[in-house]
Amino acid sequence: MSLTSSPAPAARPPNTATPSRAYDGTSPFPPDGPAPARDGGDRLYLAVTAVIVVVPFVAVGLAGWLLWGSFIHVTDIVLALVLYTVTGLGVTVGFHRGLTHGGYRAVRPVRVALAVAGSMAFQGDVIGWVATHRRHHAFTDRPGDPHSPYRYGTHLRGQLRGLLHAHVGWLFRNDRTSADRYAPDLLADPDIRAVARAFPLLCLFTLALPFAAGWAIGGTWIYGLTALLWAGLVRIALLHHVTWSVNSLCHLIGERPFRTRRHDRATNLWPLALLSFGESWHNLHHADPTCARHGVDRGQIDLSAAVIRLLERLGWAYDVRWPTPDRLAARRT
Repeated sequence: MSLTSSPAPAARPPNTATPSRAYDGTSPFPPDGPAPARDGGDRLYLAVTAVIVVVPFVAVGLAGWLLWGSFIHVTDIVLALVLYTVTGLGVTVGFHRGLTHGGYRAVRPVRVALAVAGSMAFQGDVIGWVATHRRHHAFTDRPGDPHSPYRYGTHLRGQLRGLLHAHVGWLFRNDRTSADRYAPDLLADPDIRAVARAFPLLCLFTLALPFAAGWAIGGTWIYGLTALLWAGLVRIALLHHVTWSVNSLCHLIGERPFRTRRHDRATNLWPLALLSFGESWHNLHHADPTCARHGVDRGQIDLSAAVIRLLERLGWAYDVRWPTPDRLAARRT
């Protein structure tokens, strides 16, 4: 999974080259070459990325300080849970399993609604998100992968540096992914293009909504501010780090019951299963990316798959690619 900001003015060419096939699986990735001089557009990209990444994280510290003084309301908790669920499923069910991998098809209103919900997660516009994630699958854990924890090699120092890179450092590289190459189907979809263009407004809306709801329910602007903090910024920060943990931890720690492609080290990490709505059953996902269910073994809770099943029963999703015993058996280690 990935997080990108709105497309920046061309500061460096989008990544379209095919990386070398000579990677041995343990060495640091070859250098990308000299970085071009930064212009105003590049600096704007980094500034926007810093705001998206840092402000919610700082809000967590502020929230901790406020919590110490019991400055939190039931309204804040309920709004945070509701918005975390809606925006998180927008990413997992909408951006990821639907638009990126085609694990199912949805009727137009549901397709658009999920794209809007995912955009409200503050993880970048839908087309950029999908393009980056498809590129991740094309070059998983080898040169070309935008956020592999193996970028700096497999020795301890390289792994620690790579973990930081895979979790958040890659966001600041401005290593843009070509939507023309990796998401031409979405570029051809006028509904999805409209949602992508609306991303800045949806970012404002995802913060204004808890503020307005908190004020309306609590009756004072204080309730609005605490709702903005907890159901806005803290909620965004938590979902950010859960998503980034799938990029980082779920390629370093956990079990690998299914075979993946050469160099692909995707793992299952059960502690993240509930918070990630089933995305941390990452090993099966990389073994069979179009499968609509990631948690396929006994006890593996996959809330995203449950939502897709509900949509299917309502007639709002179809052509769902559910796992079959034969496909799973063929991929077992």
